[in-house]
Amino acid sequence: MSTEEHDVTFESADAGASTTYPMQCSALRKNGHVVIKGRPCKIIDMSTSKTGKHGHAKVHLVATDIFTGKKLEDLSPSTHNMDVPHVQRREYTVLDIEDGFLSLLTEDGDTKDDCKVPEGDVGKKLQTLLDEGKDVNVIVQTAMGEEMCIEAKEAPKSG
Repeated sequence: MSTEEHDVTFESADAGASTTYPMQCSALRKNGHVVIKGRPCKIIDMSTSKTGKHGHAKVHLVATDIFTGKKLEDLSPSTHNMDVPHVQRREYTVLDIEDGFLSLLTEDGDTKDDCKVPEGDVGKKLQTLLDEGKDVNVIVQTAMGEEMCIEAKEAPKSG
């Protein structure tokens, strides 16, 4: 037994919760989520193929990356486990846009300033609604430590 001391620091930004959970391949469903090549994806098509006399059934998954929209495919035995990402969608009120980042109001009244302004149609719609002087809400999708604004819409009028 050695009596030397170990100087180890564990830094964690979350409560230790995993970003994914295992699910048997045969239990996955179309429009569900799965991790392919380390990316969180939404399943757009899946098919099961029965193989030869002693082979295992294989599941062919076609999915799109939920952040980039890139199409990914995977082939896995139906009895194997695959990782499924914990995907969260939250709605925030947009306060402002500064240097390409959204300033958002959270449900508990704090501000969140680390979400990038979305590109493409969502970003254009967001800018148009703000230019028209409307109150805007955005849907921010989070999975595996990444987040992205996926929808912008006019906030319902209160009062």
